[in-house]
Amino acid sequence: MAENKEEDVKLGANKYRETQPIGTSAQTDKDYNEPPAAPLFEPGELSSWSFYRAGIAEFMATFLFLYITILTVMGLKRSDSLCSSVGIQGVAWAFGGMIFALVYCTAGISGGHINPAVTFGLFLARKLSLTRAVFYMVMQCLGAICGAGVVKGFMQGPYQRLGGGANVVNPGYTKGDGLGAEIIGTFVLVYTVFSATDAKRNARDSHVPILAPLPIGFAVFLVHLATIPITGTGINPARSLGAAIIFNQDQAWDDHWIFWVGPFIGAALAAVYHQIIIRAIPFKSKA
Repeated sequence: MAENKEEDVKLGANKYRETQPIGTSAQTDKDYNEPPAAPLFEPGELSSWSFYRAGIAEFMATFLFLYITILTVMGLKRSDSLCSSVGIQGVAWAFGGMIFALVYCTAGISGGHINPAVTFGLFLARKLSLTRAVFYMVMQCLGAICGAGVVKGFMQGPYQRLGGGANVVNPGYTKGDGLGAEIIGTFVLVYTVFSATDAKRNARDSHVPILAPLPIGFAVFLVHLATIPITGTGINPARSLGAAIIFNQDQAWDDHWIFWVGPFIGAALAAVYHQIIIRAIPFKSKA
């Protein structure tokens, strides 16, 4: 039984390439080989332990992401809390720092997506199958709901009074403003993911895949600095859904479509831009 399980793990790691989207180890040689496109549907994944292990990793990562970040947002809004001193910059660091840490922790297991928009963009680029993409998105949303639920359990009264960390278009901005901010913000994030994990760069520069979590987390930090005043910054449909479901007030649902449509459009644009522009650059080895 142990031998079969070990073989199953090897099969998932090698055949289904769960570590390819955001891997943490570079190619050992300087020759570039174009990775094959992931199949649209791979039935063998459903019988592989590595497939479910990756889903569990996405669930736990998104759970921890929502727990830390929503608690930070709640602390900022409470005038009697020590966390109120962190300001918008502190909230942005909480989001960016957690993404950095969680991508680093889960990259070798699931690819470290932690965001349905990232998963969608990588799916459009044929980095993973439809089966895995849907499974990841479901687990990410479940993790986000559980993470926000734990925060509410800690702060039952203040949670509802302070808005539950739900994303809304803030006063003074239109729905169009909010949609545009989400599209551009997600484009920045997903474009960074593609650039930091590009197979050509991994083959040429050995340090690139090792440092991949850093620019990704930094991109999240910078986008939050820019768009917290507009929408509270979604750029992650799971994060927006988890907070909206647990908060469960009308204002959380009025603009909720923006936090799905915007990130998915931004991710699609980033995938197209990377495939047409960046991937067209010829590979030149330093060797």
